[in-house]
Amino acid sequence: MIPRRKPSSRFLLLTLTILLLINFSAFVASTELDEDEEIDELLAIDEQEDEVGSADQHHHVEQQKEAEVLTKAQRIVLELNSDSSNRVISENDFVLVLGYAPWDTRSAEIMPQFAEAANKLKELGSPIVMAKLDAERYPKAASALQIRGFPTLLLFINGTSQAYTGGFTGEDIVIWARKKTGDPVIRVNSVAEAEKFLETYHIYVLGLFDKFEGSDYEGFVKAAISDNGIQFVEVGDHGVAKVLFPDIKPTSNFVGLVKSEAERFTTYEGVFEMDKILEFLAYNKFPLVTRLTELNSASVYSSPIKLQVMVFGRDNDFGRLIEPLQQVARKLKSKIMFLYVDIEEENLAKPFLTLFGLEESDDTLVTAFDNKISTKFLLEAVPTSGNIEDFCLGLLHGSYPPYYKSQPVPDNKNATVQVVVGKTFDELVLSSPKNILLEIFTPWCINCETTSKQVEKLAKHFKGSDSLVVARIDASANEHPKLQVADYPTLLLYPEDGKANPIKLSTKSSGKDMAATINKHLKSKVSKDEL
Repeated sequence: MIPRRKPSSRFLLLTLTILLLINFSAFVASTELDEDEEIDELLAIDEQEDEVGSADQHHHVEQQKEAEVLTKAQRIVLELNSDSSNRVISENDFVLVLGYAPWDTRSAEIMPQFAEAANKLKELGSPIVMAKLDAERYPKAASALQIRGFPTLLLFINGTSQAYTGGFTGEDIVIWARKKTGDPVIRVNSVAEAEKFLETYHIYVLGLFDKFEGSDYEGFVKAAISDNGIQFVEVGDHGVAKVLFPDIKPTSNFVGLVKSEAERFTTYEGVFEMDKILEFLAYNKFPLVTRLTELNSASVYSSPIKLQVMVFGRDNDFGRLIEPLQQVARKLKSKIMFLYVDIEEENLAKPFLTLFGLEESDDTLVTAFDNKISTKFLLEAVPTSGNIEDFCLGLLHGSYPPYYKSQPVPDNKNATVQVVVGKTFDELVLSSPKNILLEIFTPWCINCETTSKQVEKLAKHFKGSDSLVVARIDASANEHPKLQVADYPTLLLYPEDGKANPIKLSTKSSGKDMAATINKHLKSKVSKDEL
């Protein structure tokens, strides 16, 4: 057996050195790998930032372009003052003036549309001078031009003003202004001109005529003059007409409406008379589903289609509903107008939702208004395509019940004054075998608090009576077809044997006088004298 030798110090040093070198090499390799990974990650981040930066830069460029166009357009609009207003109007044949106030929200909405119209009119070579006047800063100049509200649009032709009666988008203003200061109908003679026309106009009325004369043509031109919101265009060649109205069939005289929406082409099939053509446009000019805005609200409310279905919701929800709504709207065209209102637009949505007592709702709601008889309706089922169609058919057939808002049914146990809501009005008032003294109030009524205190005293006074119930209803939150009251507060006594003819009590009477009047109608009198 060979004896084991003790390792020398030189051997131990060599071994230790080798181990240190191996560990150092592994550390370096690991470090290099980590650095490579970090570099790769940094490069990837740089690439992502470049992509995002590029997209942001592109968006920023687009915004800059839009801002430059708007700024350029605004420079085209003259800023009038006390010294220049009369001079500008007297020195130009046509001046369209926008009277505004800096604090007015409607003025702020129309201002960019007005600037856009100014830009387009200049491109089209229109002689109209576009001008604006700060009516708050220059009240004397505004008064001289008869600007009394904000915003006000006035067209001056050779110094004589006429009120603006068109729509409030840039395109609406262009169409109205050109009609009032030039030919009401644009004549297109070639395919090239037709293609150029399409670059400018998105909604228009096309007239195709063998000859630009005769009774049919005269009816078309009269309609063009009378209409304030749609551009009329006339052609004499079928090939040119087909560029503007691809669905056109071979015919001699033709009128059709073109819109930039799902139902793009609508053919007129009536006689060529002004009134008939205008009626056709009034019933067909809106999209199948119209988004209600501040700018188009006036024309929507003045539509001859008085039965209007209004859908309230957020844009995301509406995106899912648009197709089923369009399908229903297509079937019921010219009978029901379909409107969408963004629930985020409180100025538009809240006044309507308040009528249903649903102003705080975040849900998608389908409602309807019959403006002929001032009645409202609410779809209380899930707004699916089938339910919406059934809802609309019920409206047309008169079978869908009107909606009357109501607060939740309260607990009247041990209440001295019973609280009536819309849902309990029949049960607690009209169908009750007792006499009912009903106080009708609203929270904003100035004198209601005084009357409420009188009613509470009367309730205590008649507490022992088996034939009288004292009650109250908040008319701002509850409705019923048999409760039609215009003044608040109102006190009505519904006799047990004559609920159809309630007796109105004076709210200015003293408590004793009220009690005496009530006692006359009670079979068992109450003779307490604490009032």
